[in-house]
Amino acid sequence: MSDCFISICIPAYKRTDYLQRLLQSIAVQTYRDFEVIVTDDSPNDEVKQLCNQYSGSFPLHFYKNPQNLNTPENWNEGIRKSKGEWIKLVHDDDWFSSPESLAKFAEAAKKHPGHTFFFSAYTNIYEGTGRMQEMRLKPFWSKALLQNPMVLISDNVVGPPSVTMHKNDKTTWYDRNMKYVVDIDFYIRYLENTRPYYIDEPLINVGINQAQVTKYTFGVPEVHLKESLLLLEKTGPKHLKNMIVFDGWWRLIRNFSVKNVDQLCAFGYNGPVPQIIERIIQFQNRIPAGLLKNGIISKSLMSCCYLLGRNKI
Repeated sequence: MSDCFISICIPAYKRTDYLQRLLQSIAVQTYRDFEVIVTDDSPNDEVKQLCNQYSGSFPLHFYKNPQNLNTPENWNEGIRKSKGEWIKLVHDDDWFSSPESLAKFAEAAKKHPGHTFFFSAYTNIYEGTGRMQEMRLKPFWSKALLQNPMVLISDNVVGPPSVTMHKNDKTTWYDRNMKYVVDIDFYIRYLENTRPYYIDEPLINVGINQAQVTKYTFGVPEVHLKESLLLLEKTGPKHLKNMIVFDGWWRLIRNFSVKNVDQLCAFGYNGPVPQIIERIIQFQNRIPAGLLKNGIISKSLMSCCYLLGRNKI
């Protein structure tokens, strides 16, 4: 038997101002069958002192990592320490949007026992400007995601881990060798054996700031492109038969201006390169760069490349 229904796992590193905002949003939740696990990578005791202030408000378990685990291993550490039936990983710069948020996750899990992975709409809130951007799953992407989770390589329509909740099965972990596509990689592997359930209500506020790993790794080929290739190595090229997945790879090759396979090695990837990826590279090399940058033209060229090569995937 689990000790509680939901384990809220918070990987912490300094940033106590963000963490306090999150802990305060947890303190006011109407649903109370939960525990909070804080795993701390900080070099000082500021996070511990803050957690002590909330220890009387809800079950809070603080763990100081003896050495820095870093992203995403610190995420895994919180899951390892958890005792709840469900995992609700929340980054310290995100927070619950209303006192009913956790209740709505719990309600969805109880009403839909055939599902083990839930995610909700959310609101991006940009630090500095305060701009708010509501993120909801469109019907097209809902259908595509149900058909093949690999479409997430084209667009992460699930969102960050903070908007998800999954069964605490202690079998699926975030890949410690990844930074940029680590959440996509986890979702794809987790959804191999289950169907996601989407809650069409923004239950989480996602703080957007320049300190986030995805901010300083986006567009860096040694991280972004290399990790995407590692993900492709795990899942196999067969998924490129799906046109949405193919389009995602078309745009990756185009955006990083990959001219040959040797360039992939220069970016740090030393694994096998599927023939279909080589075909995309060769096809794009025959097209003037200016045309590839034109969205409509590029989409048409992608369709031609896909139709010519799909039977060879």
